[in-house]
Amino acid sequence: MIIIGLMSGTSADGVDVALCEIKGAPGNLSATLLHGVTFPYDPAVRQRILKCCDPFDSSVDEIAALNVDLAEVFAESALGAIQQAGMSAKQVDLIGSHGHTLWHNVMADGNVSASLQVVEASVLAERAGVTTISNFRARDIAAGGQGAPLTSYVDWLLLRHPRHWRAVQNIGGMGNVTFLPPLADDSSEPIAFDTGPGNALLDIAAGELTEGAWTYDRDGQLARQGRVNEEWLDELLSHPYYSRAYPKTTGRETFGTAAALQLLVEARKRGLEDHEIIATLTALTATNIADAYKRFAPAPIHEVILGGGGRHNPVIVGMLRELLAPARFLTHEDIGMDSDFKEALVFAVLAHETWHGRPATIPAFTGARESTVLGQITPGGNYADLLRRTWLS
Repeated sequence: MIIIGLMSGTSADGVDVALCEIKGAPGNLSATLLHGVTFPYDPAVRQRILKCCDPFDSSVDEIAALNVDLAEVFAESALGAIQQAGMSAKQVDLIGSHGHTLWHNVMADGNVSASLQVVEASVLAERAGVTTISNFRARDIAAGGQGAPLTSYVDWLLLRHPRHWRAVQNIGGMGNVTFLPPLADDSSEPIAFDTGPGNALLDIAAGELTEGAWTYDRDGQLARQGRVNEEWLDELLSHPYYSRAYPKTTGRETFGTAAALQLLVEARKRGLEDHEIIATLTALTATNIADAYKRFAPAPIHEVILGGGGRHNPVIVGMLRELLAPARFLTHEDIGMDSDFKEALVFAVLAHETWHGRPATIPAFTGARESTVLGQITPGGNYADLLRRTWLS
């Protein structure tokens, strides 16, 4: 099947589009990226998204409007990717859209009661004429799970090593990890959870401290000019999230704009200079990831596969190499996968599994009572033909 995966991450940089060919079934499933492209958000759109993520600054009318307006952006992005690939929308079987997460409601006991992703699937199905699958998290949450991390199921299908334990570490706005037992191990269960803040605190701090000149610490240039304040770092690592047992997830609700601005206030009270602040927050990202491995990895990790925007920050990567030695570090490209479009590809795979009525979660990943078929199907213009070709023939 030809499937488009659409993803907008915590950092709200733009829409990642993965045009994929998916074949087979679990145990013999393949996912090939035919074309990948990122369409950056207009600054005004990005500001609307970030505002709607803030419960103190958003309103129901703004969220309702964003749900539709952002769907138009997603639809334009999907159609743009199809055109770039030299294809037509009639050749696409499904769209799998994660949308953009505005709120992930983690309660005091660590359970998740709700998770809200915007991007109206009906707009996508109407504009592209392609049957669209969306709202992937809700069913897992209804089954008692965290609703995330959903990428871990595809890691399980595609990225296990024949003999060694692997960690697949994403460093986006938040960090998340999947600990994968080797293919030769048929008794150990995989583990997945959010490690904590990835780039989110860093990006916000960089924007504030440079008065908007930087939206992130490009190549770690700001962090390189400062030193890590070890005393403050130790206090930051005392946040209760890090020691909470998995399964667990987090987001901007805990490590977002409000938290970052409060940290800047604290840093100023300590007399820290701008580059010290960035260096310490950079160390927080690397150290909370390494700490999660020490606390929760079920076996020595032989290889770490890095993905997400944080893999481009050499300061973070250098710290991780030191903290997690002697683990070997790889990128997704080293194993034949495009890092930039891995998460978008994941939602193409999940859409494929949903269409075929197959569960796309493992309870060990999310803490759900059972594996479930994810998502909601919105018929597009190709719906009847797709049914005939895939189910009724």
